[in-house]
Amino acid sequence: MKQDEKLYMISMVCKLLNVHPQTLRCYEREGFIKPKRIKRQRVYTDEDLERLNFVIRLTKEFGVNRAGVDIILRMRDRMQILEQFMHEMFRYLDEDIKETIEKRMKKFFEEI
Repeated sequence: MKQDEKLYMISMVCKLLNVHPQTLRCYEREGFIKPKRIKRQRVYTDEDLERLNFVIRLTKEFGVNRAGVDIILRMRDRMQILEQFMHEMFRYLDEDIKETIEKRMKKFFEEI
């Protein structure tokens, strides 16, 4: 855990998201969320709250069942990994293109 990371107890998360503690425990059993533990007490981060809110919206607002939620979460995680990979590739390409242009400019000005 990060030093400055906010942590929420299960009771606070239930109030914030308007759900029963058993719902959060069920989501944990299903593998939708993995809260940290401090002395066997579940604690949730802001990232956990965002993920829980997403799961709750899928189930309550869109009527997605647990199997569907699992598939959507896995796809979402893969998309985030792919997005990070693409950003890294674009950064690499930007650096490579910049280096190529600098070499061409140097060569051009040497010829003048």
